[in-house]
Amino acid sequence: MFLVLILVMVVLWIVLAVIGVHALLLGRMPGPWLQQRVRQPRLWGAGAILILISWNRSPTLLVIGIGLIALGHAVKSPR
Repeated sequence: MFLVLILVMVVLWIVLAVIGVHALLLGRMPGPWLQQRVRQPRLWGAGAILILISWNRSPTLLVIGIGLIALGHAVKSPR
């Protein structure tokens, strides 16, 4: 059971990393569902990368990453 939980966490970590880098570099979210819900993809991507970097190291970076993801959903685009 514990091995399955670790496998699920690793898969989620990889998916978050791929989506975060995609959003940060390209400035858009993959898939129509995320494109409709995320208003600032670069903020969202930066938050996702910070969350991955801070895992088990720095709670401050974790909170900042969560805040950036929330801002990515809330802040309207300047366009």
